[in-house]
Amino acid sequence: MSAKPWEGVIPAEDAASFAAGYQDAERELDAGERPALLIVDMTREMAYPEYSIGWPGEGAIEANAALLAEARAIGIPIYFTKDFEDPDHRPTAAERGRWKYRRAERDPDLPSGDVIVDELAPLEGETLIHKGARPSPFFGTNLASLLTYEGVDTVVITGMVTSGCVRAAVLDAFQHNYRVVVPHEACADRSQLSHAVSMFDMHMKYCDVVSLEEALDYLRTIKPRAAATPR
Repeated sequence: MSAKPWEGVIPAEDAASFAAGYQDAERELDAGERPALLIVDMTREMAYPEYSIGWPGEGAIEANAALLAEARAIGIPIYFTKDFEDPDHRPTAAERGRWKYRRAERDPDLPSGDVIVDELAPLEGETLIHKGARPSPFFGTNLASLLTYEGVDTVVITGMVTSGCVRAAVLDAFQHNYRVVVPHEACADRSQLSHAVSMFDMHMKYCDVVSLEEALDYLRTIKPRAAATPR
């Protein structure tokens, strides 16, 4: 088993409190035979530090590129998420909701932030989910219906940020009874403490947090599939 992101962060007594009622943190991956890849909010404004809410996401971009290459090679469903269809959309107060952040005005010299980074740009046939200003890509969207159509039993979830939209996606996928796999190098957070604690909490309750290599090894066991044919 590879090192987990929470090692050296979660106190032994906290880990022990989970051990009494949950599976051991070191366990075999529980994943099915029909996975999908869900890449959450790998946009310029999230992954590039020059934006007001951005964080350096180079490592996560590279990890997601490796996952994308494998997912595309075997033909599994691939989904991306971002906020609005129009990258320059200025949400109303109601659309923005009750977030606690204060989003600064965009530097006019910067391109639109609500755009998937070039390294991970969706290809034709890959679905982009517009989730508005909500954390979960399942909330108010047809994502669950699309996964049902594809016969998906496992969702590999990546993206930004771990303690926010990634966690929300994991929780809702869990609540829809999907197996959930989270490759931790393919996720990032502006708080490294929140990243570590969220990974531990999700791993002990809702999903399997694995290394990038473990996720790639899992995908390599999947039989290549053809795209679904519309009826």
